[in-house]
Amino acid sequence: MSPLIVIAGAGLIAGMMNALAGGGSFVTLPALIAAGVPSVNANTSSTVALFPGQLMSAWTYRDGLGPIGSVPLRSLLIATFVGGALGAVLLLRTPIKTFDLVLPWLLAIATVTLALGSRIGEMLRRRWRIGAGAVLMVQFCLGVYGGYFGGGVGIMMMAVWSLLSDRTLKSFNAPRTLLVSAANVIAVLIFIAARSVHWREALVMLVAAALGGYCGALIGRRAPAGAVRTGTLLVSVSITLAFFARAYLE
Repeated sequence: MSPLIVIAGAGLIAGMMNALAGGGSFVTLPALIAAGVPSVNANTSSTVALFPGQLMSAWTYRDGLGPIGSVPLRSLLIATFVGGALGAVLLLRTPIKTFDLVLPWLLAIATVTLALGSRIGEMLRRRWRIGAGAVLMVQFCLGVYGGYFGGGVGIMMMAVWSLLSDRTLKSFNAPRTLLVSAANVIAVLIFIAARSVHWREALVMLVAAALGGYCGALIGRRAPAGAVRTGTLLVSVSITLAFFARAYLE
């Protein structure tokens, strides 16, 4: 099978995953690396490819946009945008061999977040409430993580927001998609300016992911949350284990 066909399929699935529950990079990274793209460039190319799909999901969810508790959405956007720029610069300064060793741990963090993020948020909310300033500081840090890697960052955001608001996690989907896009928009520009994108693979994945993001947002309004979460976690755990084996057993 042609690597570009595999990349297109990975982009479609990843776009849908990002719209439904996050974790699309779990699919795009191994597909790009399998196609021969170095890991750092696979990460930058994946970020560029998934970005339009994230925008389409944000547009589909636009009616649900609004402040998170007492924190205006504009303030969250600025914190995320600045953090995303810093994360992108850090990624470009990371040697490929170092990133190969770090990547499995980033995937593991994302997997744990996908598995436990909402529960941790609910548990903490019963014990603590945090102020707007603390939320913005954490949001900046999540922006850095989003610009550097981004796996599971949307779930991390919702876990933090649950400490500030009694809204359901599903109601956070609109600001989640918008702020994940904010973390990536400056990263995308930096990666393009640094010529770190493998454009043939990225463009194929971009088109497929945009379609997947739109379809996923539509499905997300109807699909059972439990089934989406279970499927995402199975993919996440499998790929995380495979990357640990690749980094430390080969």
